[in-house]
Amino acid sequence: MDELTALASPPTGLLAPARRRLAFFRLYARWHMRRHFHALRVANADRIPRQAESLILFGNHASWWDPLVAILLAESLLPERDHYAPMDATALQHYSIFRPLGFFPVENGTPRGAAQFLRAGRQVLARPGSVLWITPESQFQDVRRRPIEFRSGLGTLLSRSGRLTCLPVAIEYTFWNERLPEILVNIGEPLHIADGRMEQPRTWTNLLAYAQAATLDELAMLAIERSPDAFVPLLEGRSGIGGVYELWKRLLSLVTGRPYHPDHGSLHP
Repeated sequence: MDELTALASPPTGLLAPARRRLAFFRLYARWHMRRHFHALRVANADRIPRQAESLILFGNHASWWDPLVAILLAESLLPERDHYAPMDATALQHYSIFRPLGFFPVENGTPRGAAQFLRAGRQVLARPGSVLWITPESQFQDVRRRPIEFRSGLGTLLSRSGRLTCLPVAIEYTFWNERLPEILVNIGEPLHIADGRMEQPRTWTNLLAYAQAATLDELAMLAIERSPDAFVPLLEGRSGIGGVYELWKRLLSLVTGRPYHPDHGSLHP
């Protein structure tokens, strides 16, 4: 037993996702996010290697909304899998509803937390049909910040694993033409690793950070274009400008018999 494994005792308590609770929470998440966002859109979902075992999805950490987005992405993109993700132990204690949904606690920024992550991560990768989600920055970062700096946990996990696939995911929250913001997601190119033990942790950390930056840069170009055609909508929320003006437009449409189009974008063909 090495030092990190010893530090992880007692066990991290990796719990399989409770499917009924997860299904109920997904319903809530969809309702909640429809109230706050115009749409959740995904680009390049065809890059997901659906048959790959020992699959890790790693992404940037842009917002408090990230766990909810990840839950909906998991349901839509890989519905047949069980999904797991680390969460800061203090935050998970506060948001305890996430505990039976596949989230496991780690003490962020401590050697004990690193050991907890390694132990739980290896358990996830050993479970057939499971996916590990992680934000290696471990704290909120602006999507434009460069260079991207990952903590060493994911690279260390790779260096102690055999064959696996890592997939970068970029998330950005931005305003386009509507009153509510868009959630834009880009799936990066998968990294198929024959044997993670062939490289040192630092090598993997640098390689994954580079892949994350490339995926974010690609998403930035798509966001600048403001073209929904580059994305597949996974969730569509509220449209319209709201307030008295929208009520007036609805009444005017009713009186004149003209169709009412709530999307502000419909004004610009």
